[in-house]
Amino acid sequence: MGKLTPPQLLIFSFLCVIIIGTVVLSFPAAVQSGERLSLIDSCFTATSAVCVTGLTVKDTASCFSGAGKWVIFLLFQAGGLGIMTFSTLFAVLLGRKIGFYQTDIIRTTLDKRNIFGLKKLIAYILTITITVEAIGSVFLFLRWKNIAGWNLFETAERALFHSVSGFCNAGFSLFNDSLTQFQADPYTNLIMMLLIFLGGIGFIVIVDVLGLFYKKGSEKRISLQSKIALTVTAILILAGTLLILFFEKDNLMKVMSWPERSLTALFQSVTARTAGFNTMPTSGLSVPSLVSLIFLMFIGASPGSTGGGIKTCTLAVIGATVYAMFKNKRRTMLFKRSIPRRIIREALVIFFLAISWIFVVTVLITFSETGRAGGNFLKALFEVVSAFGTVGLSTGITGTLNSFSKVCIIATMFAGRVGPLTLALAVAFKERKDSYFFPEEDVMVG
Repeated sequence: MGKLTPPQLLIFSFLCVIIIGTVVLSFPAAVQSGERLSLIDSCFTATSAVCVTGLTVKDTASCFSGAGKWVIFLLFQAGGLGIMTFSTLFAVLLGRKIGFYQTDIIRTTLDKRNIFGLKKLIAYILTITITVEAIGSVFLFLRWKNIAGWNLFETAERALFHSVSGFCNAGFSLFNDSLTQFQADPYTNLIMMLLIFLGGIGFIVIVDVLGLFYKKGSEKRISLQSKIALTVTAILILAGTLLILFFEKDNLMKVMSWPERSLTALFQSVTARTAGFNTMPTSGLSVPSLVSLIFLMFIGASPGSTGGGIKTCTLAVIGATVYAMFKNKRRTMLFKRSIPRRIIREALVIFFLAISWIFVVTVLITFSETGRAGGNFLKALFEVVSAFGTVGLSTGITGTLNSFSKVCIIATMFAGRVGPLTLALAVAFKERKDSYFFPEEDVMVG
């Protein structure tokens, strides 16, 4: 194990938990009487849970037994925190020391380059996670406790499940229609949106913002990463809301009141970032709305969060680099700070790898599903981007995919969760310092 690099160990850890989840979900006790889950469907569900995606080939509410649902719950809770972070939390609680190697692994998991006071950071993560999920559970319970036909235990179970699923951006629901029945309920919508936002903004950003309340003097400021994450997130949520409002005004929202339209559009914009819940049927959305959601899903959440996608900071760095080129500036600037060339290169590599992966998998699925629902290019693209962004939204083709297409989606969910750059670093050759350099020469591009 000591010979594995942090990216390799991170990938190995996720694979181990996925394998364990696949085996457990294959047991007859994990499904309802009369239901049967094939090995590939068990693997699909386990991967979707660990990678906090939410895509399902079987309905979670009707297919899985109580035990199976709680296995899925544990898988997306572990996947949301990050397997290595999760294991390190227990190490800290047991009083064990954390060495430089473990520190490097946590840095890889959280996308955090400079970790000082690792135990304090992990304590923050544990505290934030438990606190937010507990508060979300309580508020959902208080809202749902008077729903006809639900006893107190069922209400508490559903409140806890959806609170954790929301914070982990997992998108798994115990309702057949996700959250469609709560479309006009601002209370439930607001709670779920806050949980999704906090889970998708990143632990580092939350710690930064909380620090404003107890830090003093010059220390009372947030990092560049937090500024970028918060700004880009706000812009994407607002843009997504306006686009959905405009494109669906004569479609799914035609019979809704303006307050209901606004609430539904806002929820869909927030959840499309990586959560995967829905309050209106995704399959009924117009083509422009689907394309808008594809863009939001591709960007995804922020670094160090429970979500996927290329991340908000990657988009900001690439956008700032393009802007600097148009302005003929030598340096890429964001919030009066210069972005190192290494970061710019990483952002471009992430973008290129993501686009390449999505293109190849979409073509493979479209070819494999020729003559079937999955053969529709837009639906296949939507499914692949949803998997890569670990979102979980679907136009309804997931359960109809053949085995080859399911394997493609499984691989895409995994790649989206660990990150394309982490995958590349895991298989990369060991860094070697060059003792000489070749002369530069210009080439024509574009």
